[in-house]
Amino acid sequence: MYIPFVRPLSRLSIALPLLILAACAGKAAPTPSYQAEMFSTGTSPFAHNYDATSQETCEASRRALLSQGYMTTMTQSDTVDATKNFQPTPDTHVVVSFHVVCTAGENASNTSIAYVNAVQDGYTLKKSDTSASVGLSVLGSLSLPIRSNSDSMVKISSETVPAGKFYDRFFSLVGHYLRTVPRSSPIPGENVSSQALAPSLILNSPDLTPTPIVVQTPAASSAARAVVASAASAATAASAVLAASAERNLITRQVSESPTQPITKRRLL
Repeated sequence: MYIPFVRPLSRLSIALPLLILAACAGKAAPTPSYQAEMFSTGTSPFAHNYDATSQETCEASRRALLSQGYMTTMTQSDTVDATKNFQPTPDTHVVVSFHVVCTAGENASNTSIAYVNAVQDGYTLKKSDTSASVGLSVLGSLSLPIRSNSDSMVKISSETVPAGKFYDRFFSLVGHYLRTVPRSSPIPGENVSSQALAPSLILNSPDLTPTPIVVQTPAASSAARAVVASAASAATAASAVLAASAERNLITRQVSESPTQPITKRRLL
């Protein structure tokens, strides 16, 4: 007896596996995320130009992060690192790490470029139960289960914050601090000049002539005091000799003028 449905079934059984293989082959593998990096030469959403030096830009960046609750972990003249913690739910924890690098500008002096990068790390609460049993020999083979719970934060994700309004708001706040915080005006190097003085001016100018400073040692000071004391003693002795000589001359004059009158007071050396 002829069965007309055998041949169509055989064809279908052969075509079905082929269709399944074609469908599996057509499903492409997921493209890695780093393949989307273009590295183009256009304007970068992670960089911004400022009319300030690199040090001033980094200082304004530090102030901007501190004003928003970020905690700076490392501060240098051209680098600022800061972190901030978030807890969206009771069992999740998020840490945002902010990194700023300040470099000199490309076109003009006293300009700078701020390169920023923010990384978001996600953590979740993991609970683990541990159990143990204790056998009591007094009561026989009785075992008592003992359970303990330990909670720990497990890192589940790490992602760079994509470009967008997040960085635009940061750049605007840095510009605000650059406009409001007082800054020192740099002196252009081409306006500073120096000229050497002529040798005659240096030698003939009384203000530029150095004055020698005599530094006396303790021994020299003692010798000088001894010389001064000796000179004072000699001056006193000379004064006494002169006084005695004057008095003697006075008595001699009185005797020569009035030889008959007694001399009431005579003092000879």
